[in-house]
Amino acid sequence: MEFVIKISQFLLSLSLLIVLHELGHFIPAKAFKTKVEKFYLFFDVKYSLFKKKIGETVYGIGWLPLGGYVKIAGMIDESMDKEQMAQPPQPWEFRSKPAWQRLIIMLGGVTVNFVLAYVIFVFVSFFYGDTDIKIDSLKGGYLIENPVLLDAGFETGDKVLAINDQKIEKDSEIGQYIIGAEQMTIERDGQEKVINLPENFLGQLSDEGSKNLFRYRYPFIVESVPDTSANASADIQPDDIILGIGGKKMEYFDLFETELQNYKGQTVTAEVLRGDETITRDLKVTQEGKLGVFRLIDAKRFTELGYYEVTRRDYSFGESWVAGGTKFTSTLVNYWSQLKAIFNPSTGAYKGLGGFKAIYDIFPDFWSWEAFWKLTAFLSIMLAVLNLLPIPALDGGHVMFLLYEMVSGSKPSEKFLERAQIVGFFILIALVLFANGNDIFKAVTR
Repeated sequence: MEFVIKISQFLLSLSLLIVLHELGHFIPAKAFKTKVEKFYLFFDVKYSLFKKKIGETVYGIGWLPLGGYVKIAGMIDESMDKEQMAQPPQPWEFRSKPAWQRLIIMLGGVTVNFVLAYVIFVFVSFFYGDTDIKIDSLKGGYLIENPVLLDAGFETGDKVLAINDQKIEKDSEIGQYIIGAEQMTIERDGQEKVINLPENFLGQLSDEGSKNLFRYRYPFIVESVPDTSANASADIQPDDIILGIGGKKMEYFDLFETELQNYKGQTVTAEVLRGDETITRDLKVTQEGKLGVFRLIDAKRFTELGYYEVTRRDYSFGESWVAGGTKFTSTLVNYWSQLKAIFNPSTGAYKGLGGFKAIYDIFPDFWSWEAFWKLTAFLSIMLAVLNLLPIPALDGGHVMFLLYEMVSGSKPSEKFLERAQIVGFFILIALVLFANGNDIFKAVTR
């Protein structure tokens, strides 16, 4: 069931983005009376799942879900229709249109992606508002278990104060600014400390593979005790808070995980808070160092107990346009920083480059419209930025040659454009193979 939910979100988001991106090319092409021969969601290699001709355009759905396309007459694209290009130019063809019209047609897709992302962020702000955790409210700081963070000098209990020169006030800002970070300022035992990060920090995180970086510290609250547990008859009830074992007080669950290793296969006395009363119970510890109880993970309960403070900000419809713009800008800047890091070999960030599985993995295994729309907005920005790269066969490659034509007054020959398209196609294939190969490598090695 979890697979069905994740793949449904993945395909719905991908389909929406592809159709709207191609619509961004289609609308100006039609507005400038340019013939559009095909409009496809996914690629129709050899055959189509569905197709129907309406007017001069064939609309269809291909079987290969790696993207989509519009085939514009008289344009050198991935179809490499040399027979058409060998004929004299016709007034309805792309190559016969003025350069400024061709530029608008080529920029239409990424423009729609940028506008779509902004609009989504606006309505997400309006309908869901912003919920976050204040850094200075974190009781006990962060739990640090990631080996890369430990090697860099972080310790459990640290609070993040700044990344580079950017002051960090909310938990969500850590993920936003950590890409490209060179140093982080933390608070440890009431003292500020600067931790310099290695140049290949992102590469190390990718090699390690864990997504757990800065985690909250929770108390040990009992959710339930299964009938199969060795402590099923130990009078441990839901919502009991285990305060310590063996005479040691422990405020956070991560401390129990370590201490229980000293009592494997033994019985230990636990101090338990039930309501306003503190009681003791003798609990059996398994050979694996576990108590055999399910612990409660409840943000509302942790907030009530003072372990952190959750902030909530709601926006009016007018305010949402400003809030959406802020989110759009920060996401765009953050992704651009990530892309620059990927193309800088010394950072090792290229190791984290992923393909379709990586995109699939970012969707939650439960249905959340808020998460779906936020991820769709991010992917829309990602699609726009990648399409603007000056690689022949991408929109950015076509734009590069059009700008050259407009500045120099000289149009590159069709033979040159055909060869450039072939080179760009092989570059794209190499990038796709590398990204998806990374996915396969990670799946096999981890």
